[in-house]
Amino acid sequence: MKNHKTSSEQTPLSQSKGSRTIKTGLTLILTILNLLLYAQNQKKIDSLFTVLKTAKADTTRVQAYAGLCRQYYSSNPDTALYFGNLGLNLAIKVNFKKGMATCYSNIGIVHTYQGSYHKATEYYLKSLKITEESGDKKGMSMCYNNIGSVHSDQGSYDKAIEYYLKALKTLEELQDKKGMSMCYNNIGSVHHYQRLYDKAIDYYFKALKIREKLGDKKGMSNCYNNIGLVHSDQGRYDKAIEYYLKSLKIKEELGDKNGLVACYINIGSLNISLADSAALNENQRLNYLNKAIEYGTKAIKLAQEIKAMPREKEAADNLMKAYKKLGNFKKSVEFAEIFIAAKDSMFKEEKTKALAGMEAKYQNEKKQLELDKLGKEKELQLSENKKQRLIILFVVCGLVMIIVFAVFVVNRLRITRRQKRTITDSIRYAERIQKAMLPDMKNFSFQKGETFMLDYFILFKPKDIVSGDFYFAEQKKNWLLIAVADCTGHGVPGAFMSMLGISFLNEIIAKEEIQTPSHALDDLRQYVIHSLQQKGITGEQKDGMDIAFIALNTLNNELQFAGANNPLYLIKQFENDNTNIQNSSSDSLKDKSETTNFQIDKLTNSLIEYKGDRQPIGIYENMKPFTNHVIKLQKGDTIYLMSDGYKDQFGGPKNKMFKAKQLKELLVANGLKPMNEQKTILNQAFEHWKGNNEQIDDVTVLGLRI
Repeated sequence: MKNHKTSSEQTPLSQSKGSRTIKTGLTLILTILNLLLYAQNQKKIDSLFTVLKTAKADTTRVQAYAGLCRQYYSSNPDTALYFGNLGLNLAIKVNFKKGMATCYSNIGIVHTYQGSYHKATEYYLKSLKITEESGDKKGMSMCYNNIGSVHSDQGSYDKAIEYYLKALKTLEELQDKKGMSMCYNNIGSVHHYQRLYDKAIDYYFKALKIREKLGDKKGMSNCYNNIGLVHSDQGRYDKAIEYYLKSLKIKEELGDKNGLVACYINIGSLNISLADSAALNENQRLNYLNKAIEYGTKAIKLAQEIKAMPREKEAADNLMKAYKKLGNFKKSVEFAEIFIAAKDSMFKEEKTKALAGMEAKYQNEKKQLELDKLGKEKELQLSENKKQRLIILFVVCGLVMIIVFAVFVVNRLRITRRQKRTITDSIRYAERIQKAMLPDMKNFSFQKGETFMLDYFILFKPKDIVSGDFYFAEQKKNWLLIAVADCTGHGVPGAFMSMLGISFLNEIIAKEEIQTPSHALDDLRQYVIHSLQQKGITGEQKDGMDIAFIALNTLNNELQFAGANNPLYLIKQFENDNTNIQNSSSDSLKDKSETTNFQIDKLTNSLIEYKGDRQPIGIYENMKPFTNHVIKLQKGDTIYLMSDGYKDQFGGPKNKMFKAKQLKELLVANGLKPMNEQKTILNQAFEHWKGNNEQIDDVTVLGLRI
């Protein structure tokens, strides 16, 4: 069972007895059982090696190799392939058909586990051909099921259903109830992936009915979980929680700690989804988020106890989201760090296993080569031609060196590729932390006779995965505080500066003595200078940021603005009367630096630019207090804050900058349209202008209509 999605059941590598049901008991008993199970597995591996050393029949040796392949397929795939191929080669040599089919199937499952789907299908089909020729219906059903799983993993759902139905038909002929239940589950999963929810639930219930007749509680629990997931995807949260709790109850009875963690995670995730419902009041929303945190906390504690790193990662992800929605960014970042640490640890563990597999494979190959070498040396001793003996010996040694070197080079390349992927993954997790710090303006509300509703858009396009731009929004009594900032650089360095900027602004606005945007920018500059230890000496790195900061009084529509290099654009709407435009411009727009008019039907849009001070947030040669602009807004006015990434983008027919003039014309031409439509137009215009060129900087545009 996997969290948040259904999973197909793959046919076991060989026929084996079902695992015993572990009933609820003391922790000590569970611990002893786990130790015994580990010892039993190790004992089985030792026993198989003993069979290899003592067996006289080649068919017995084939079965031993197949057994070792089964033991290592998940913990050490390279070693599993090594033993699987040894068994296959021996089975072919002695024409042991059943052994050949088993080895082909086992090797196919190892390739499936590694994600090599083309190779997996190739080996499954070879196994299927042998089982069909021999009339082995049980073996045929296993092959059909495994081929269906490969097609399902690749998204080829029609093919997956085709092979699952073939497996089901064969199992019905054999009256194999457990196998039939597995096929019903797999068919249900395919329908679930395709969002054919009614069909998915129908097949899950068929699987559940069989599990109930067999008394298979673990199978019943998995069916309940899958049914719950379908209801959750349909938004039927009451039904989803009903089946999650049924699954949870069985997991508690079985003492299945890993299953318990998965249930906690599913229930926590469901409560996060419930908290996003628009119909909720604030108390209901907080209740769901607190439940999400309650189950997330249970999940992460139990995952850490049983050292289930993937589950710990999923639980941390839930807690990060829940705390973000509560506005507790400190806790959100705390669990984001746990999420990243778990992911990194999983990669290190995977790399350690891979290295151990390389070593085991090398040692086995070395032993085999030594045996081959001894045999050849014995033959050469009977030869009277010393020259020929030396040549053969040199060839064998050369081949050994080539094989060892090739194995080393191939595995080093694998590790290097994984390391590169890890760096990218780490940056993507840094992106999650940065997004957790960005505000969700949908949750803001103000009382002004009736609720003051925000009508806005945010166009946020990082150049790289993480951004040097950031936007900030906070509610303080009847004031709405918004900022858009452009930090020095982009990518990872810029992202570090942006997170510093968000943290500093949170501290600054919490101070009662901060009364205006200009005071906030004065304080922000001191925070940056102090934290970066800027002295103003020659050659010092000029890190900092440009920013536009506004404070909007939602009671009387008074707007205050201060900027560091970045402007504020205001679009006002007038009736088509040049006198009205002129009067309004001269009486109430004294701070404007530039006005652009655009006529649409009976309305004229007038864009007024309020320029920020020509100094950054950071050390500067001639630092002055920032200017505070006070602007009286009217209903229908629209304001825009932005970084310089949009206007600086190269493109167009002559590969030139977009420039501020063209951006203003674009804003004025579309100023009457709904805010979401404006966002779409701005994004399409940017992409069209950029064309095949590289995006040169982070882009942020925030629009707000009064």
